[in-house]
Amino acid sequence: HGGEVTVLLWWEPFGRPRRLADCRRRYNVSGCRLSADRGHLGEAQAVLFHHRDLALHGAEGLPRGPPRPPQQRWVWMNFESPSHSPGLQGLAGLFNWTMSYRRDSDVFVPYGYLRALPAPRPVVLPRKTRLVAWIISNWNEEHARVRYYRQLKEHLAIDVYGARGLELEGSVVETVSAYKFYLAFENSQHTDYITEKLWRNAFAASAVPVVLGPHRSNYERFIPPDSFIHVDDFPSPRLLATYLKFLDKSKPNYRRYFAWKKKYEVHVTSFWDEHFCKVCEAVRAAGNQIKTVRNLASWFES
Repeated sequence: HGGEVTVLLWWEPFGRPRRLADCRRRYNVSGCRLSADRGHLGEAQAVLFHHRDLALHGAEGLPRGPPRPPQQRWVWMNFESPSHSPGLQGLAGLFNWTMSYRRDSDVFVPYGYLRALPAPRPVVLPRKTRLVAWIISNWNEEHARVRYYRQLKEHLAIDVYGARGLELEGSVVETVSAYKFYLAFENSQHTDYITEKLWRNAFAASAVPVVLGPHRSNYERFIPPDSFIHVDDFPSPRLLATYLKFLDKSKPNYRRYFAWKKKYEVHVTSFWDEHFCKVCEAVRAAGNQIKTVRNLASWFES
C-alpha cells in the first residue's frame, strides 16, 4: 500500500479533543494521517466510531450523504465490556471492522501484553512493606468483585483506595509497588476482558495479581500460569486469605510469581494514540478485502 492512509475519528472518545499522535515517531507506523476533521470523510480510508459516543449520539449521528467510497472501512471501536456497552442491538451490517480487547477482533488491541526481553535479566523487586491493595472507582454492591471483597476482608487486611477508601498519594504504580498483592478484580466477567488492573496496577507495579474476571484458562492465553492467583483456585475467600498469608511468610514461594520478569517486560497500551495508529497499520496491511460485520451484538456478547 503506497501513499498516505487517512484515519478519521468521527467522534473523539468521550467528547474530549486531544492532540493526535505522530504514529511514525511514537509507534514506528509510517504514512499515517490521523484527523478529527469531518471534512476529510471523503478521502478517509478508515473511519473510527467509538462505541460510547455512538451510544450517546445514536445512529442518527453517523455520517449521512454520499455513499461510502468503496475502499473506506468503518471501524467499530470499544474497550468496555459487554455489560457496559449499551445499544449494541441496532448495529448489524454497519461496520467493516471491529477493534477491541477481544482477540478475535479485526484489530486486536489488548489493554497490555508481555513482550520478550532481548536477553534474560535478574528480577529486582521494590521493597514490600504492605500486604494487599485494591483501587476501585466504580463501587457497585451488585458487582461480583465487591461481593468477593466483602468476604475476603473478613480474613485479611485490605487497603482500599479510590471511591470508598484511601486517597492515592502519587501514582497508582508507586502506591501499589509497596504491596505484595493487588486485587485485579474486573467490573464484569467476559472473554478476554483483562484490563489495566492486571497490566498496570499489578504487573507494572510488581505486585502479584489476585484476579477475578474470565476463567483461569482465558488469562493463561496471555500470561504465564504461575504469574497470578485466580480467585477460582480456592473453594472459598477464607482459603485464599490463608494462602496469601502463607506467601507473605515464605519469600521463595512468593518470588516464584515473578519468574516471568526474567524473560518478559510489560507493555501497557496507551489510550488512545496507540489504538488510532494500530488501525492505520491494519489498513496498510489489509489490501483490498472488504468485509462487513453482520451481527455485532451477538459476536461481542458471546
